[in-house]
Amino acid sequence: MSAEPLYLGVMTGTSLDGFDTVLARFTAEGPQVVASAARPFDPTLRAELLALCSPGDNEIERLGIADLRLGEAIGDACLALLKASEVTPDRVRAIGSHGQTIRHRPNQPHPFTLQIGDPNRIAERTGIAVVGDFRRRDMAAGGQGAPLVPAFHRAVLSSTGDPQAVLNLGGIANLTLLSGPQADVLGFDTGPGNTLLDSWIQRHRAVPFDAGGAWGASGTRQPEFLEACLRDPYFSLPPPKSTGRERFNLSWLEQFNPTRWAPEDVQATLAALTVESVARSLAAFAPEPPRRLWLAGGGRHNALLREGLASTLNIQTEVRLIEEAGYDGDQLEALAFAWLAAAHCEGRAGNVPAVTGAQGERVLGAYYPP
Repeated sequence: MSAEPLYLGVMTGTSLDGFDTVLARFTAEGPQVVASAARPFDPTLRAELLALCSPGDNEIERLGIADLRLGEAIGDACLALLKASEVTPDRVRAIGSHGQTIRHRPNQPHPFTLQIGDPNRIAERTGIAVVGDFRRRDMAAGGQGAPLVPAFHRAVLSSTGDPQAVLNLGGIANLTLLSGPQADVLGFDTGPGNTLLDSWIQRHRAVPFDAGGAWGASGTRQPEFLEACLRDPYFSLPPPKSTGRERFNLSWLEQFNPTRWAPEDVQATLAALTVESVARSLAAFAPEPPRRLWLAGGGRHNALLREGLASTLNIQTEVRLIEEAGYDGDQLEALAFAWLAAAHCEGRAGNVPAVTGAQGERVLGAYYPP
């Protein structure tokens, strides 16, 4: 048996489609995944979390209940993974839980970020130490608090020396740019990934996402609409920058009067928005064109996004699935938060100041003992 301790990572992303859990150890040769699983949200809890992403009535009371329920649900998801993998809780050094972001306001006069899913409840439920609240220390040091996965990408993908990039197509798309054998790293949120696509198809077809991008592929993108979307100031902001569902949502979309077009044309244009915002970000901010763009996250299953990226990017850039690098693209962020829990327990910095804009490296997260 390996001497390295086990860590369990949990991620609930902007798409709010469920919990991703990964049990792993980290060796000199790289991460070793022992087990992983996906678990859907209870529909009523998901609905309440979605509602909390926007201002509403009685928020403090509702937030308190959702924080409790989500913490217990995360604990249950961790226990389910351990049971399925026949690993007892005492073998796990810590759980790294990102929590669910319900507000992310990094550019206000008093910037803040808030993730819920009470780590105390997770620790009580599982009997395992929890590392949570990863973002606020970076923000206290003057950073955006996001994205946090570039440090992990640097640790596991920096061996070739070729410039490369990782694009996580979650609800929000975030990009990590790696260059050189020591992998100098930049990273930022490019804008919407799946969040507008999912919300639009839920409104019109009552399904959670556009499977394979088929509905969007049946429409025709509208150039005038696309360019109007791309004029949003966020897209031209230089890094460091991060965003979320608070900005890119159906209310944001309504300003463009999307009912002027067929619903499938809007879907096609929203896919083009994701693709074009990534392509323009690479052109504007990458020190040099990456040789490879690794795709992770749920959006990599959308053929319209994959093919759009492949046809839009510089011919020098290969668009490839992260699975070709040996990682499960659905579980990569959960693995990253297991790694960040390990970094916390070992007293190592988890942020990259060049990515977040923080004043320096910081050990991220707060520790909740078992």
